[in-house]
Amino acid sequence: MTGGPSAGKTSLITELARRSFHTIPESGRAIIREEMQNGGDALPWADRAAYAERMLERDLRAHRAAHALSGPVIFDRGIPDVLGYLKLCGLPVPPHIATAAKAARYNRRVFLAAYWDEIFTQDAERKQSQTEAEATCAAMFETYVALGYEIIELPRTDIARRADFVYKQLAI
Repeated sequence: MTGGPSAGKTSLITELARRSFHTIPESGRAIIREEMQNGGDALPWADRAAYAERMLERDLRAHRAAHALSGPVIFDRGIPDVLGYLKLCGLPVPPHIATAAKAARYNRRVFLAAYWDEIFTQDAERKQSQTEAEATCAAMFETYVALGYEIIELPRTDIARRADFVYKQLAI
């Protein structure tokens, strides 16, 4: 699952977990919390390159761990998001990150939570503006398509209907 910030990804993933799907939380938010708590600077508003490296490290671990799980595993973002993040920030993409995004594959179908003005909010960890949120969504779309994934846009509806939509798309 990818898209911009505050588009309902985490809420949907929480609902899918409630419905017994295996889910992997977003690494970025956890890193922000840890860095803020520990006084670190691997943050999207401080050291973006270090933040990207931390996300990659965590996302690679999560990707490997998911292979031990049976049935579908829903990721709240993935390794291609790190690539998209760097491009969005205008930072160079280190070769090891580009290689990881190509090598560590997910299901060919990726769900995209597009920018949705009615639910967009900011908080201490999510500081992006509306414009930045829309640009992030576009960057993720472009990144996943360039890597050969099929994008399925989530409907703008309540969480239960979004979860039903995902369930039907996975043909479970």
